Amino acid sequence: MKDLKHLIYFESLLENADNELVKQAQADGGIALGYTCYHVPEALLNVGNCFSVRLRAPNTGSIDIATYYMSNYTCEFARALVERGIEGGYQFLDAMIGVDACSMMNRAMEHFEILKVNEKPSFFVTHCDIPYKITDYTLDSYVKQMRLRVLDRITETFGVDTSDAAIRKAVEEHNEVCRIISEIGEMRKAENPVITGYEFHVLNLVTYTCPKALILPKLRETLEELKKRKPDKKPAFRARVAIVGSEIDDPQLTKLIEGCGALVVSDRYCFGSTPGREVIELKDDEDALRQICLHVMEHSECARYISDEKVHQRRETADRLAKEFGAEGIIYEQMKYCDYWGFERALASHIMHDEYGWPVLSIDRLYNNGNSGQLRTRVQAFVESLEIKRIHKEEGKE
Repeated sequence: MKDLKHLIYFESLLENADNELVKQAQADGGIALGYTCYHVPEALLNVGNCFSVRLRAPNTGSIDIATYYMSNYTCEFARALVERGIEGGYQFLDAMIGVDACSMMNRAMEHFEILKVNEKPSFFVTHCDIPYKITDYTLDSYVKQMRLRVLDRITETFGVDTSDAAIRKAVEEHNEVCRIISEIGEMRKAENPVITGYEFHVLNLVTYTCPKALILPKLRETLEELKKRKPDKKPAFRARVAIVGSEIDDPQLTKLIEGCGALVVSDRYCFGSTPGREVIELKDDEDALRQICLHVMEHSECARYISDEKVHQRRETADRLAKEFGAEGIIYEQMKYCDYWGFERALASHIMHDEYGWPVLSIDRLYNNGNSGQLRTRVQAFVESLEIKRIHKEEGKE
């Protein structure tokens, strides 16, 4: 297929957290609010002249300094963020918002504050409790946390309007991004899609890491370009797969998988399109903040939710996405030393195979693994098994 016009530009925006569009937005008076998790509602960080930057640590080399502070047995994603902070990679931020998502990210946020990774006089780190279950009580608590520890802090520090009307305006812009990503995502259902999993991963990631107003024009242009794009006559892939898992903020993992002959057609992971790119429907007669918090709780696929309903929801979502997008197998991914996804991967990968009938590849990986020979070998073997299974089915041997 012909290369996407803006793909190289989008890739360049992912090389550093302080990318070209972030600098442009700040030069125009924008306030950069860094955050670490889906449970910090993205729309809330885009009120007024604020814009959200979901924290990543691209191209991290050694994480020895962060390991000194956090030990070898903590999530490499958390350590990579701390390492990047110590290096000065987040000096551009005006504030950092974290949540009680897991004990390792809690420690990372503590180190951001204790080690003073940002020297701006008005810079602050705030940390919020988030629920494990969906009840009226936990929703009340979640709303209160977002109001007191996020919105009120933004107003007090920067004088930004965080009223109901301001939140609704931010949701409108957020929803346009979601509609574009969702429409592009639907193209992956085709038998021979006009977009690869890697390209979609890059497009989706820039919407998390760049100011929405500045990235939207090129997203709109890319959507129109894809509508006219012609796929290769002969598909270049040997099997279609879905990816389910934890923090996948580096498209190099998707590139590795597709380099082994697969096509990634759907995703359900942190930094992915599910959850995160669903339109937020707001009713006029109800509090916008409360509706947003409920939306996040209901759509979250995080393994920290321990109720039977949520555990079942995660498996049903993986099954539904794999079916809707024509996947032939599922890759269950876990960041090494991630407690939540360690349990989820160990159990769900077996259940998805035994009870749902899916071929499953279960992997745990380091944060930076774009050139992992061992992982490449395992993916190649999985793709080959899916291809053989399909050939046998076509020949009536199954």
